[in-house]
Amino acid sequence: MAETSDGFDRRRFEARLDALVREHRFTIAVVFPLVGAVTLVASAEGWLPDLLSYNPLFVLFGVLVMRLPLVAGVLPLVGRRAAASLGLLTLYAYGIELVGIRTGWPYGYFEYEVPLGPMLFGEVPVALPVFFFPLVLNAYLLMLLLLGGRARSRAVRLLVTIAAVVAIDLVLDPGAVAVDFWEYAAHPDGVGGYYGVPGSNYLGWVLSATVAVVAFDVAFAREGLLDRLEACEFMLDDMVSFVLLWGSINALYGNWIPVVLAAGFGVGLLATDRFDFSVGDSALVRAVQR
Repeated sequence: MAETSDGFDRRRFEARLDALVREHRFTIAVVFPLVGAVTLVASAEGWLPDLLSYNPLFVLFGVLVMRLPLVAGVLPLVGRRAAASLGLLTLYAYGIELVGIRTGWPYGYFEYEVPLGPMLFGEVPVALPVFFFPLVLNAYLLMLLLLGGRARSRAVRLLVTIAAVVAIDLVLDPGAVAVDFWEYAAHPDGVGGYYGVPGSNYLGWVLSATVAVVAFDVAFAREGLLDRLEACEFMLDDMVSFVLLWGSINALYGNWIPVVLAAGFGVGLLATDRFDFSVGDSALVRAVQR
């Protein structure tokens, strides 16, 4: 039933959210990540006043805006099974992050250098699912498109997506360390040398990627996701934002392997025709032209 007993019309809300994202697609997918890259680098280099430097509300607002295309795309597919799967995955995400911070397992010893919004127990961002889930779901959706008919095999789509999620973190973590989001501490067992990120972090990401990818595979039917991807041209715009945000940050700090990996994801998006929006048709450009 589209309308609930309290009068909320879910289908109308979903249609309005789709329209909002389409109207502001360029602003959301391009302007926000580029502004985010500039402000994060400026914060890391001490160029901003304290009020603006790493402002958690500003950071969280920017992330939420960039997530809108993915949220709008997936929302019509969220039923009871998906909600239950996402709920369990949320509990896992909080639990494994707390264990990681307190014990160093499975990611290596690390700590958040700046608060990313409200912090659970003063240690883990309450908004952790907003940061983590889209990374996995974007990879899952992109791999569905790139694999084509081969994605019918569960083993193939899971293994390829897990590898893609780890590759995403090979882009994310060096950039996050560069702008002082978090830091990996020295430990008697030693840490790796991948731009200040220990090798154990990526073993941990294999574990968490596996859990998350399986959860999404259970939550959503492949055919439903493919139909929505076909009807919703902006559904992977959050991945566009990721490539621009973290690709540019890594480039500014000379982290060239992450830059190449980010470019690889960009090529994948181009191959699926996901850079298909017109700059001239964006609401922001029309406002400036007035």
